[in-house]
Amino acid sequence: MVGIVSKPDTQEKLEILSADAQYDLACACGTNRDEGRRRGSDGRWIYPVTLPSGGRSVLFKSLISNVCTNDCKYCPLREQQDVRRCSLSPDETANVFLDYYRQRKVFGLFLSSGVIGSPDATMDRLTATARLLRRKHGFRGYIHLKVIPGASDAAVEEAVSLASAVSLNIETPGRKNLARLSSRKDYIRDIIEPIKLISRLTARGARFSRVKQTTQFIVGAAGESDAEIVKYMAGLYDRLHMQRIYFSAYQRGAGDASLDLDPSMPADPAQPFVREHRLYQVDFLMRKYGFKDSDIAFDSRGRLSLDADPKELWARNHPEFYPVDANRASRLDLLRVPGLGPLTVDRIIKQRADRRIRSLEDIGRVGVRLGRATPYLIF
Repeated sequence: MVGIVSKPDTQEKLEILSADAQYDLACACGTNRDEGRRRGSDGRWIYPVTLPSGGRSVLFKSLISNVCTNDCKYCPLREQQDVRRCSLSPDETANVFLDYYRQRKVFGLFLSSGVIGSPDATMDRLTATARLLRRKHGFRGYIHLKVIPGASDAAVEEAVSLASAVSLNIETPGRKNLARLSSRKDYIRDIIEPIKLISRLTARGARFSRVKQTTQFIVGAAGESDAEIVKYMAGLYDRLHMQRIYFSAYQRGAGDASLDLDPSMPADPAQPFVREHRLYQVDFLMRKYGFKDSDIAFDSRGRLSLDADPKELWARNHPEFYPVDANRASRLDLLRVPGLGPLTVDRIIKQRADRRIRSLEDIGRVGVRLGRATPYLIF
């Protein structure tokens, strides 16, 4: 039986829905206290996030509703679960957000929802909130709207027209993996085709080119390999020009009990987060370092190493590439050197235009990270 909250007021609904937004676990692998999720002093959820453009800020994040007609096995809010269900109206959502925004507690809004009846009925609520903010209240700031799988082309275009960023979660790499998690979603029709439409609407030179598109994988719930995820990542970046890809590690006990019986699920509760972290490292290599999916090393099961980061592993597997000359190498070659990130490489290129670099000390303070470059550089 589903638990229903009888006539809750806006504050009570916000407590329920903003807390349920925590189940979007993207960036849970952050290594310092300013990364990942934190709870506001009044019990609501605010999120320090890295925006698709690369900047960092704080978003107000909530669901419009935690009612859901889907059966996704990884989701604690799926239809079969007995949880307190409620919904916010567009007016309630807009007013609550504006209260936070006017107090300068948040930079923008991240709005999602369970599926209320149908994808398009849910999209109507999401876009109605955005329309109120844009047209009634004159809000010109950041709005991120989740696109519901299965939404019509018209609903998708309406969301893109109102948002600063949109996302439709790809969830898993491929139809076969999604079938393990949901009997109600068609992978191509409900997920891939809308993602392609968003890509066309936001392409360079298109009407909504200013809008950023992101997506997210639920990592581990379907028993997929890292190699499968990385292959799909390459396609999303190369062919669909995705702005960012995020990862959410599935954790035991969060979803259907049958998932916990899967022998591919790790017994160590920390392991899913290490795996998530490795995928973020691969993502950064592909976006910022010029790596291709073919450069990434996997074990015989298609898994990334949990013991070594993928860039260090590439360096160990390609001794013929090194050493790299700090005074002559291209930017891309320098980015293949462990310990050197984009900012350090840019500093090297700027310095060597004025004078010869003779040692690591000429580049910067040699700590643990920069020290890793020692075996791979010559001057």
